[in-house]
Amino acid sequence: MIGKGHAISRTRASLDYGWNQEKEAEVVLKELLAGDTPAEITEEFKIIQSQNQRCTNNTLSFVVSPTIEDGKDMTSKKLGEIAQEFLKKMNLQNHQAIGFVHRDKAHTHIHIYANRISLSGDVYKDNFIGKRSQLAADHVANELGLTRVQEVQNERLLELKGIRHEIKNLHDKVLGTRPKSLDEYIHKMKDHKVNVIPTINKSNQLQGFRIEYKGVNLKASAVHRDMSGNRLIAQISQNRSFTLLKEAPKSLELLNQTVHLSANLTTKIAKELVKGAIKIVRDTGIGMGY
Repeated sequence: MIGKGHAISRTRASLDYGWNQEKEAEVVLKELLAGDTPAEITEEFKIIQSQNQRCTNNTLSFVVSPTIEDGKDMTSKKLGEIAQEFLKKMNLQNHQAIGFVHRDKAHTHIHIYANRISLSGDVYKDNFIGKRSQLAADHVANELGLTRVQEVQNERLLELKGIRHEIKNLHDKVLGTRPKSLDEYIHKMKDHKVNVIPTINKSNQLQGFRIEYKGVNLKASAVHRDMSGNRLIAQISQNRSFTLLKEAPKSLELLNQTVHLSANLTTKIAKELVKGAIKIVRDTGIGMGY
Protein backbone atom coordinates (compact mmCIF):
# COMPACT_ATOMS: atom_id res chain seq x y z
CA MET A 1 0.00 0.00 0.00
CA ILE A 2 1.24 3.46 -0.93
CA GLY A 3 0.60 6.75 0.87
CA LYS A 4 1.16 10.28 -0.45
CA GLY A 5 0.53 13.61 1.25
CA HIS A 6 1.03 17.36 1.07
CA ALA A 7 -0.45 20.63 2.36
CA ILE A 8 -2.73 22.59 0.00
CA SER A 9 -4.73 25.83 -0.09
CA ARG A 10 -7.51 24.80 -2.50
CA THR A 11 -9.91 23.20 -0.02
CA ARG A 12 -13.17 23.57 -1.97
CA ALA A 13 -11.68 22.51 -5.32
CA SER A 14 -10.09 19.46 -3.70
CA LEU A 15 -13.32 18.44 -2.01
CA ASP A 16 -15.17 18.83 -5.32
CA TYR A 17 -12.62 16.49 -6.90
CA GLY A 18 -13.00 13.97 -4.09
CA TRP A 19 -16.79 14.06 -4.42
CA ASN A 20 -16.71 13.66 -8.22
CA GLN A 21 -19.39 11.12 -9.12
CA GLU A 22 -17.77 10.44 -12.49
CA LYS A 23 -15.08 8.72 -10.46
CA GLU A 24 -17.70 6.65 -8.63
CA ALA A 25 -16.84 8.57 -5.46
CA GLU A 26 -18.14 7.32 -2.14
CA VAL A 27 -17.64 8.82 1.32
CA VAL A 28 -15.96 6.20 3.53
CA LEU A 29 -14.79 8.45 6.36
CA LYS A 30 -16.12 11.57 8.08
CA GLU A 31 -14.51 12.85 11.28
CA LEU A 32 -15.79 15.82 13.33
CA LEU A 33 -17.95 17.03 10.44
CA ALA A 34 -21.70 17.39 9.89
CA GLY A 35 -21.97 18.71 6.31
CA ASP A 36 -23.08 16.63 3.33
CA THR A 37 -21.69 18.64 0.41
CA PRO A 38 -18.28 20.07 -0.57
CA ALA A 39 -19.59 23.60 0.12
CA GLU A 40 -20.79 22.68 3.61
CA ILE A 41 -17.60 20.80 4.48
CA THR A 42 -15.48 23.72 3.22
CA GLU A 43 -17.37 26.14 5.48
CA GLU A 44 -16.83 23.87 8.48
CA PHE A 45 -13.12 23.73 7.67
CA LYS A 46 -13.02 27.55 7.41
CA ILE A 47 -14.56 28.03 10.85
CA ILE A 48 -11.69 26.11 12.44
CA GLN A 49 -9.09 27.61 10.10
CA SER A 50 -10.11 31.12 11.13
CA GLN A 51 -8.30 30.46 14.44
CA ASN A 52 -5.00 30.78 12.54
CA GLN A 53 -5.03 33.27 9.65
CA ARG A 54 -1.27 33.03 9.00
CA CYS A 55 -1.46 29.44 7.72
CA THR A 56 -2.34 29.60 4.00
CA ASN A 57 -1.87 25.93 3.00
CA ASN A 58 -4.36 24.98 5.66
CA THR A 59 -5.73 21.70 4.31
CA LEU A 60 -3.91 18.37 4.16
CA SER A 61 -4.42 16.16 1.10
CA PHE A 62 -3.58 12.45 1.18
CA VAL A 63 -3.93 9.58 -1.27
CA VAL A 64 -3.82 6.06 0.16
CA SER A 65 -3.64 3.28 -2.43
CA PRO A 66 -3.87 -0.45 -1.70
CA THR A 67 -2.38 -2.64 -4.42
CA ILE A 68 -4.66 -3.43 -7.37
CA GLU A 69 -5.03 -7.00 -6.11
CA ASP A 70 -5.84 -5.94 -2.53
CA GLY A 71 -8.24 -3.19 -3.57
CA LYS A 72 -10.29 -4.79 -6.32
CA ASP A 73 -12.83 -6.52 -4.04
CA MET A 74 -12.36 -4.37 -0.92
CA THR A 75 -15.58 -3.25 0.79
CA SER A 76 -16.34 0.35 1.64
CA LYS A 77 -16.20 -0.58 5.32
CA LYS A 78 -12.66 -1.93 4.93
CA LEU A 79 -11.55 1.15 3.00
CA GLY A 80 -13.01 3.35 5.73
CA GLU A 81 -11.05 1.36 8.31
CA ILE A 82 -7.86 1.93 6.32
CA ALA A 83 -8.54 5.69 6.17
CA GLN A 84 -9.25 5.88 9.89
CA GLU A 85 -6.13 3.93 10.83
CA PHE A 86 -4.07 6.09 8.50
CA LEU A 87 -5.25 9.26 10.27
CA LYS A 88 -4.31 7.74 13.63
CA LYS A 89 -0.80 6.92 12.37
CA MET A 90 -0.51 10.54 11.18
CA ASN A 91 -1.69 11.82 14.61
CA LEU A 92 -4.67 13.63 13.12
CA GLN A 93 -7.35 12.38 15.52
CA ASN A 94 -8.19 15.94 16.69
CA HIS A 95 -8.66 17.26 13.15
CA GLN A 96 -11.69 17.41 10.88
CA ALA A 97 -11.32 14.94 8.02
CA ILE A 98 -13.26 13.35 5.19
CA GLY A 99 -12.30 10.43 2.96
CA PHE A 100 -13.55 9.37 -0.46
CA VAL A 101 -12.92 6.16 -2.34
CA HIS A 102 -12.52 6.33 -6.11
CA ARG A 103 -13.24 3.17 -8.09
CA ASP A 104 -13.24 4.63 -11.61
CA LYS A 105 -9.94 2.91 -12.40
CA ALA A 106 -8.55 -0.57 -11.78
CA HIS A 107 -6.50 0.88 -8.95
CA THR A 108 -8.97 1.60 -6.12
CA HIS A 109 -7.67 4.44 -3.94
CA ILE A 110 -8.74 6.75 -1.11
CA HIS A 111 -8.55 10.55 -1.10
CA ILE A 112 -8.41 11.98 2.41
CA TYR A 113 -8.69 15.69 3.19
CA ALA A 114 -7.93 16.83 6.73
CA ASN A 115 -8.04 20.27 8.29
CA ARG A 116 -4.48 21.29 9.06
CA ILE A 117 -5.77 23.35 12.00
CA SER A 118 -6.83 21.19 14.94
CA LEU A 119 -9.96 21.83 16.98
CA SER A 120 -7.72 23.49 19.59
CA GLY A 121 -6.22 25.85 16.97
CA ASP A 122 -2.82 24.18 16.59
CA VAL A 123 -1.17 24.01 13.15
CA TYR A 124 -0.15 20.53 12.04
CA LYS A 125 3.52 20.45 11.02
CA ASP A 126 3.89 19.38 7.39
CA ASN A 127 7.65 18.81 7.28
CA PHE A 128 8.51 15.52 5.53
CA ILE A 129 4.78 14.86 5.19
CA GLY A 130 5.28 12.83 2.01
CA LYS A 131 7.70 10.45 3.72
CA ARG A 132 5.56 10.26 6.86
CA SER A 133 2.51 9.46 4.74
CA GLN A 134 4.32 6.54 3.14
CA LEU A 135 5.46 5.20 6.52
CA ALA A 136 1.95 5.54 7.94
CA ALA A 137 0.44 3.64 4.98
CA ASP A 138 3.09 0.94 5.37
CA HIS A 139 2.30 0.51 9.08
CA VAL A 140 -1.44 0.30 8.34
CA ALA A 141 -0.84 -2.31 5.62
CA ASN A 142 1.27 -4.36 8.01
CA GLU A 143 -1.35 -4.25 10.78
CA LEU A 144 -4.27 -5.06 8.47
CA GLY A 145 -2.48 -7.83 6.57
CA LEU A 146 -2.29 -5.95 3.26
CA THR A 147 0.55 -5.92 0.76
CA ARG A 148 3.30 -3.53 1.82
CA VAL A 149 5.18 -1.25 -0.57
CA GLN A 150 8.46 -3.12 -0.01
CA GLU A 151 6.81 -6.36 -1.11
CA VAL A 152 5.56 -4.65 -4.27
CA GLN A 153 9.03 -3.26 -4.94
CA ASN A 154 10.64 -6.67 -4.45
CA GLU A 155 8.20 -8.26 -6.90
CA ARG A 156 8.88 -5.51 -9.41
CA LEU A 157 12.64 -5.91 -9.07
CA LEU A 158 12.33 -9.65 -9.64
CA GLU A 159 10.18 -9.05 -12.73
CA LEU A 160 12.63 -6.46 -14.08
CA LYS A 161 15.55 -8.82 -13.53
CA GLY A 162 13.92 -11.37 -15.82
CA ILE A 163 13.05 -8.77 -18.45
CA ARG A 164 16.59 -7.32 -18.43
CA HIS A 165 17.95 -10.84 -18.91
CA GLU A 166 15.65 -11.40 -21.92
CA ILE A 167 16.67 -8.09 -23.51
CA LYS A 168 20.38 -8.79 -23.02
CA ASN A 169 20.04 -12.22 -24.65
CA LEU A 170 18.29 -10.67 -27.66
CA HIS A 171 20.96 -7.94 -27.82
CA ASP A 172 23.72 -10.57 -27.88
CA LYS A 173 21.85 -12.51 -30.56
CA VAL A 174 21.54 -9.44 -32.80
CA LEU A 175 25.17 -8.39 -32.26
CA GLY A 176 26.17 -11.92 -33.25
CA THR A 177 24.91 -11.12 -36.77
CA ARG A 178 27.50 -8.29 -36.92
CA PRO A 179 25.19 -5.39 -37.89
CA LYS A 180 27.05 -2.74 -39.90
CA SER A 181 24.98 0.24 -38.72
CA LEU A 182 22.85 1.38 -35.81
CA ASP A 183 19.81 1.34 -38.09
CA GLU A 184 20.42 -2.32 -38.87
CA TYR A 185 20.82 -3.08 -35.17
CA ILE A 186 17.63 -1.16 -34.28
CA HIS A 187 15.61 -2.91 -37.01
CA LYS A 188 16.84 -6.36 -36.00
CA MET A 189 16.03 -5.67 -32.34
CA LYS A 190 12.56 -4.54 -33.41
CA ASP A 191 12.08 -7.88 -35.15
CA HIS A 192 12.40 -9.36 -31.65
CA LYS A 193 9.80 -6.89 -30.26
CA VAL A 194 12.49 -4.73 -28.63
CA ASN A 195 12.29 -0.99 -29.38
CA VAL A 196 15.65 0.79 -29.23
CA ILE A 197 14.99 4.54 -28.87
CA PRO A 198 17.83 7.03 -29.49
CA THR A 199 18.10 9.88 -26.99
CA ILE A 200 18.91 13.02 -29.00
CA ASN A 201 19.16 16.44 -27.38
CA LYS A 202 18.14 19.83 -28.85
CA SER A 203 21.62 20.26 -30.33
CA ASN A 204 21.09 17.11 -32.42
CA GLN A 205 23.61 15.22 -30.30
CA LEU A 206 23.11 11.55 -29.60
CA GLN A 207 23.47 10.93 -25.87
CA GLY A 208 22.45 7.32 -25.56
CA PHE A 209 19.54 4.90 -25.94
CA ARG A 210 16.44 3.73 -24.13
CA ILE A 211 14.84 0.29 -24.43
CA GLU A 212 11.13 -0.53 -24.54
CA TYR A 213 10.13 -4.15 -24.08
CA LYS A 214 7.01 -5.78 -22.64
CA GLY A 215 5.73 -2.50 -21.24
CA VAL A 216 9.04 -1.62 -19.58
CA ASN A 217 11.08 1.46 -20.53
CA LEU A 218 14.71 1.51 -19.32
CA LYS A 219 17.98 3.21 -20.14
CA ALA A 220 20.02 0.78 -22.24
CA SER A 221 22.86 0.92 -19.72
CA ALA A 222 20.37 -0.02 -16.97
CA VAL A 223 19.57 -3.23 -18.85
CA HIS A 224 23.25 -4.15 -18.98
CA ARG A 225 26.45 -2.12 -19.13
CA ASP A 226 27.36 -3.85 -22.42
CA MET A 227 24.34 -2.11 -23.95
CA SER A 228 25.48 1.42 -23.08
CA GLY A 229 25.72 3.79 -26.05
CA ASN A 230 29.51 3.97 -26.05
CA ARG A 231 29.95 0.18 -26.13
CA LEU A 232 27.21 -0.35 -28.71
CA ILE A 233 28.52 2.33 -31.08
CA ALA A 234 32.13 1.15 -30.70
CA GLN A 235 31.08 -2.42 -31.52
CA ILE A 236 28.98 -1.50 -34.55
CA SER A 237 31.51 1.04 -35.83
CA GLN A 238 34.14 -1.68 -35.77
CA ASN A 239 31.87 -4.03 -37.72
CA ARG A 240 31.94 -1.58 -40.66
CA SER A 241 35.65 -2.03 -41.33
CA PHE A 242 38.09 -4.89 -41.68
CA THR A 243 40.75 -2.70 -40.08
CA LEU A 244 40.67 -1.56 -36.50
CA LEU A 245 39.29 1.96 -36.03
CA LYS A 246 41.74 4.26 -34.31
CA GLU A 247 39.43 7.08 -33.31
CA ALA A 248 35.79 7.50 -32.37
CA PRO A 249 33.33 8.78 -34.98
CA LYS A 250 32.17 12.37 -34.48
CA SER A 251 28.81 11.78 -36.18
CA LEU A 252 26.83 8.94 -37.71
CA GLU A 253 23.74 8.18 -39.74
CA LEU A 254 20.75 7.25 -37.63
CA LEU A 255 17.13 6.83 -38.77
CA ASN A 256 17.67 8.76 -42.00
CA GLN A 257 19.46 11.70 -40.41
CA THR A 258 22.96 12.66 -39.42
CA VAL A 259 23.40 13.03 -35.67
CA HIS A 260 26.45 14.25 -33.82
CA LEU A 261 27.88 12.51 -30.80
CA SER A 262 28.21 14.42 -27.54
CA ALA A 263 31.78 15.07 -26.36
CA ASN A 264 31.18 12.81 -23.38
CA LEU A 265 29.93 9.96 -25.55
CA THR A 266 32.79 10.37 -28.04
CA THR A 267 35.34 10.14 -25.23
CA LYS A 268 33.74 6.97 -23.90
CA ILE A 269 33.64 5.41 -27.38
CA ALA A 270 37.34 6.20 -27.84
CA LYS A 271 38.11 4.37 -24.61
CA GLU A 272 36.11 1.36 -25.79
CA LEU A 273 38.04 1.31 -29.07
CA VAL A 274 41.33 1.33 -27.17
CA LYS A 275 40.12 -1.54 -24.99
CA GLY A 276 39.12 -3.44 -28.12
CA ALA A 277 42.53 -2.91 -29.69
CA ILE A 278 44.31 -4.11 -26.58
CA LYS A 279 42.10 -7.20 -26.46
CA ILE A 280 42.88 -8.06 -30.10
CA VAL A 281 46.60 -7.74 -29.40
CA ARG A 282 46.30 -9.99 -26.36
CA ASP A 283 44.13 -12.57 -28.12
CA THR A 284 46.08 -12.76 -31.39
CA GLY A 285 49.58 -11.73 -30.41
CA ILE A 286 49.66 -9.18 -33.26
CA GLY A 287 52.34 -6.55 -32.69
CA MET A 288 53.84 -8.24 -29.61
CA GLY A 289 57.21 -8.82 -31.26
CA TYR A 290 57.60 -12.56 -30.81
